Amino acid sequence: MSEVTAMAPTAPGPSFEEYVAARGASLLHTAWLLTGDHHRAEDLVQTALGKTWPRWAHIAVSGEGSYDGYVRKVMVTTYISWWRRRWTAEYPTATLPERPVGSWSSGQGVEAAALDSRRDLMAALAQLPRGQRAVVVLRYFHDLSEAQTAQTLGCSVGTVKSQTSRALATLRTSRALAQEGGV
Repeated sequence: MSEVTAMAPTAPGPSFEEYVAARGASLLHTAWLLTGDHHRAEDLVQTALGKTWPRWAHIAVSGEGSYDGYVRKVMVTTYISWWRRRWTAEYPTATLPERPVGSWSSGQGVEAAALDSRRDLMAALAQLPRGQRAVVVLRYFHDLSEAQTAQTLGCSVGTVKSQTSRALATLRTSRALAQEGGV
């Protein structure tokens, strides 16, 4: 038994390892939507899980809600706190030098169009302030209600509504999404 497993808190729900194995891909997807970068998304998930692990037994015992909600809240607050720090690292280039080529009839062109749409959406999301981006990800990609989003972010429902309204207004005028017909 490894040292990490031996130290892991025990809880009546799923073990931490079981939860990470079952929900890791979903957490990474959420982090990717928040950060727009696969490597930063991995860092965000790892940091959030590192913060969550010591409290795992408390989450189950206290009835603070679902494990997903708790981990998602830690991930969003960590993401927002990263924004407050000054980031001085280098960023990779926004576009790749080569694009996939294929014919529409072979299906490869459809995949390229889907990649273009995904890239355009990520570019539009990247233009939003972090708070608005977090609201959009939680409301529209995770299909949370306004109340659930407010609880996750630790703010009022009114704040969620105003942030959503501002974010959608910004997305409607986004040049990246204008080619796709807007929001």
